[in-house]
Amino acid sequence: MKASTFVYPWDVNGDPAAAGRIAELGVQQVTLASAYHSTRALTPRHPRHRIVTAEYAAVLYPTDGRWEGRALRPCPAGDWAPGDAYGEAAAALADAGLEVHTWVVLAHNSRLGAEHPDTSVVNAYGDRYPWAPCIAQPATRAYLVDLAAEAAVRPGARGTELESLGWYGLQHLHAHDKTGGVALGEAGMYLMALCFCPACRTGYGEQGLDAEELAASVREALEPLWRGAPDDGGWTGVEKVLGEAKAAATRAWRDETARTLQETAVRAVRAAAPDDFQVLLHADPVTYHVGANPGVDPAHILSVADGVVVPCADGTDLLTPFAEQSREGAVIAANFPVVSGMGGTPATLTTDATTARDRGATELRLYHAGLASDGDLETVRSALAAL
Repeated sequence: MKASTFVYPWDVNGDPAAAGRIAELGVQQVTLASAYHSTRALTPRHPRHRIVTAEYAAVLYPTDGRWEGRALRPCPAGDWAPGDAYGEAAAALADAGLEVHTWVVLAHNSRLGAEHPDTSVVNAYGDRYPWAPCIAQPATRAYLVDLAAEAAVRPGARGTELESLGWYGLQHLHAHDKTGGVALGEAGMYLMALCFCPACRTGYGEQGLDAEELAASVREALEPLWRGAPDDGGWTGVEKVLGEAKAAATRAWRDETARTLQETAVRAVRAAAPDDFQVLLHADPVTYHVGANPGVDPAHILSVADGVVVPCADGTDLLTPFAEQSREGAVIAANFPVVSGMGGTPATLTTDATTARDRGATELRLYHAGLASDGDLETVRSALAAL
C-alpha cells in the first residue's frame, strides 16, 4: 500500500537531515502543509529549535494577486514559516525522492473569526465560534474556494488533501480548553454545531423552519444535558429532541450547503491544476458530523473528488461506507496517528494497516513524521518494511 506522512515546512527547513530521514521511513509521499491553522508543535530533532508556535491560521507561501482589495484574505505566516516556507520544504522533500502533495486546512481559522466576527458560526445561544467560519455565507465560500485553489496547486505538487472542507462545530482544542465539563455525545455536538447566522437563518426558512423557534427548540433540547442527563447520541437522539421533520430540515440545509461548497472547491482546484493532479478530501461518512473530517455522502464525494482520507484513530469502521461506494481508481486512505505521546499506536501499525486494507483502504496516511519521537519513527519504519 502506498503510504504518505504528514509534515510541516518547519520540520524540514533548517534541518538538512529531515528530508532524507522521512524518505527512509519507507513512505512514497509526503502531505506537506501549505495552509494551516494555529498550533504549537514539537520538533524533537531540529538543530535550531524544539517548539514552533504558529500564532494564527496562515498560508505558508507567498500569495498571488487574487486577494487584492478583498476583505477576506489569507494571512502570511510569521517567523515560524517565513517567505515561501512551503516551497523550500517541498523542494528538499522532492530531492529526497518523495512525491509531494499539499495539505490545505480550510474552514478552521481563528484569526478570520477574530478579525471578521460576522463570518463565524453562531450557535443557538448567540455564541460565536471564531475558529469555525460559517460555510453558508457567500463571501466566506468565495474565500474558501479561492484559498483551496491557490494553496492546493503549489509548484511541483502532484496532488492535494483538503481538510475541514465542510461544517465545523464546537469540537476544537482551543488554547487552555475548558469545555469538557459536560460530556456531549453526537446529538449534543450536532445541536451545538447548528449555526444561526443570518445566512443560515435564511437557509432554515427555505426549508420551512422558523429560525427563532428552531433556536428555542435547540436550547430546550440541550438543557437536560447541561444538568448532566446522558446524551442519547446519534441521529436518533437528534430526532428525539427536535422531532423528525425539524431535524431532517436542518440536515437538508447543512448537507446541501456543504455538498455545493465541496463541489465548487474541487472544480476550482482542478481548473488551476495540471493534468493528473489528485484531489482528496479529509472526510467522515456520516453527513451530520463536523470538524476537520467533515461529514460527506460517500457516493457523492467519490463522484466529485479522487478519493478521501478517513480518520482511523478509533478503528477502521469508517472505511467501509466509502469502500462500498468506491469506483475504479478511487483513493481510500486510512489515516492512523503514529505519535505515541498523542494517542497514536505505531506498534500496531502493521496489524492496523492490514485490517484497513481488508476494509477497502487503498493507501495509508501517517500522522505525523515531524511530531514523532525517534522510537516512534523506528517502529513506523519497521512496520512499513513488513507491509
